[in-house]
Amino acid sequence: MTRRILVVDDEPDVLAVTGYRLRKAGYKVATAPDGQGALDEMRRSRPDLVLLDLRMPGMDGIDVCRHIRQDENLKDVPVILLTASSDSIAREQVRQAESDGLLLKPCDLTVLLDTVQRLLEQTRANEKQQECIVVSVTTKGGQ
Repeated sequence: MTRRILVVDDEPDVLAVTGYRLRKAGYKVATAPDGQGALDEMRRSRPDLVLLDLRMPGMDGIDVCRHIRQDENLKDVPVILLTASSDSIAREQVRQAESDGLLLKPCDLTVLLDTVQRLLEQTRANEKQQECIVVSVTTKGGQ
């Protein structure tokens, strides 16, 4: 199954380049130019992972991440925040938003792909573990 990634950034060039890199790596890619567009896209078609710009006009990446974490259907989608700022304030905001990672822009292609792959593998392992727990509970309850 091809994994679907949503890339959110207010810079069209970042959307184009990041989307191209991910497609070349075999991922299905959707894009959104702003926070509200990201939430709308996620509700239409739930992604397997979100790459989300931290600093955007209107609803920034922190707000979008908080909305994702409060939505029952989306709260377990991995979110990687992207920022050009490496200051401690940005890092604290990222921690508070409960994102799954932070990458500094411009991001090395290898680092980007490795981080995406690692988070997708962790998510898949967690899903399999939950499936096993459900099967185990169902089996015990059926005896």
